[in-house]
Amino acid sequence: MATDQGRTGRGAGRAARHKQRQTAGAIPHPCPPGQIGGAYTPLSEQNIIDITDNAFRLLENLGMGEVPDYLEEAALELGGYLNQDGRLCFKRELVEQIIQETPKEFTLYGRDSKHDIHVGGQRVYYGTAGAAVQTLDLETELYRPSTVQDCYNFAKLGDKMENLAWFSRTCVGTDVEDIIEADINQAYALTSGTSKHIGTSFNVAESVAPAMELFDMVAGGPGKFAEKPFCKCHLTSILSPMRYGEDAVAIAREVVKYNMPINAIIAAQAGATAPAPLAGMLVQTTAEALAALMMINSFSRGHQVIFSNWPFVVDLRTGSFTGSGGEISVLNAGAAQIANYLGLVGGVATSMADAKAVDAQMAAEKTLSATAAGLAGANLVYESAGMMASLLGVSFEAMLLDDEMIANIQRAIRGFEVTEETLGYDAIVKHVMNEGHFLGGEQTMGSMLRDYYYPKLANRDNPTIWAETGSPHAWGVAKQKVKEILSAPRENYVTAEVDAAIRERFNIYLPLDNM
Repeated sequence: MATDQGRTGRGAGRAARHKQRQTAGAIPHPCPPGQIGGAYTPLSEQNIIDITDNAFRLLENLGMGEVPDYLEEAALELGGYLNQDGRLCFKRELVEQIIQETPKEFTLYGRDSKHDIHVGGQRVYYGTAGAAVQTLDLETELYRPSTVQDCYNFAKLGDKMENLAWFSRTCVGTDVEDIIEADINQAYALTSGTSKHIGTSFNVAESVAPAMELFDMVAGGPGKFAEKPFCKCHLTSILSPMRYGEDAVAIAREVVKYNMPINAIIAAQAGATAPAPLAGMLVQTTAEALAALMMINSFSRGHQVIFSNWPFVVDLRTGSFTGSGGEISVLNAGAAQIANYLGLVGGVATSMADAKAVDAQMAAEKTLSATAAGLAGANLVYESAGMMASLLGVSFEAMLLDDEMIANIQRAIRGFEVTEETLGYDAIVKHVMNEGHFLGGEQTMGSMLRDYYYPKLANRDNPTIWAETGSPHAWGVAKQKVKEILSAPRENYVTAEVDAAIRERFNIYLPLDNM
């Protein structure tokens, strides 16, 4: 009988599979963040030209309403003008000039350089965002108001998700009533929970300076944050249709002083605050995203801006927001194509499941939209992990399962490498004429390490073993893993000395004992 080293046939297959299981933990990631997208093109090049031409027409003729005086002054100095109705307009030539001056690629810095991500082109990165007011409780499996503790716990969990390239806040601490203190506590929770690049938003412009003071304390001293800004500002400065939001414009004017990248979000809703036809929806939202770009450049020429056209959808039968479905999936893919066509770093929003439970509806809704955006080449895919209940809720278990979903999507984006080696003509001939199978072969083992993603949560056991091990389901498996991560000692991302200084300077709600 053949030895293990020389065995062939079924025995060799079992040995190879056993070796695979033994080495699974050491297998390098075959589909890390930053895969090159662009294979899915729901819009033709002519479609994109038609949409952008009409967007430029809107900015040049209709323009923007409700413009704060200080923005009007800065925009007129930039080269804008007022039409006969007193609305702020921008000529196409000026908009195209600003597009050319806007950075086409830049680095989003992590506090740990291993988390730096270089964005632009058609590189695809998935991360989080959201402002959920409810959290799906780990114990009761029911929704409850989100807290500052949740803000920190989600950051701590996201820090360990290898497929989330950055972490933006997913919920708000409803237990903090003062809006400035809420912004400060959000900044503290994020910097304490993760060393990845983070993202947050501000309720009012008055929050920006103290938050930057906190970020400087974490970074090592006054002005240190601006040298390598590890946080971007999520800003929705447009009130659709075609109006500026004064509070957000004021925030933008403050944020640019600190070299903080701005994620300029458009959040129109098809059939409500924008046209119901999908093409018309993209015309308006592209114009609004360009108007946000012009606003930011009126304050800071050449600022780092993420062109985040997030075309949302409502259920036209009820008027309620819906975060999932084929329409929002194709809209976000189209928005990604337009950002790439303009040459801007772009962002879209996906995985906003309408499902309330961690179930099949959730999985289907998230996977559809997240896959479409990635294959279309969206640079930054927001909301991609944890978001539930049409953005009203967020789930720890969903975040964990979504991280694995994202790995599989990145693998699909990666596609095939077709080379002389991978075509494998000689290997096919060799194995057919010898062992009669490919298990345990040199090429197979190399491919196993290079080409295949092995899930940590998805169950691949046969039905008998699955039943014998307690018939585990995804929600339960994820719940247990989340508890393990959250119960681990906190990372020393903010030193004890700095933490004490922050707590002396600001009213921090989160007790150290709960971290």
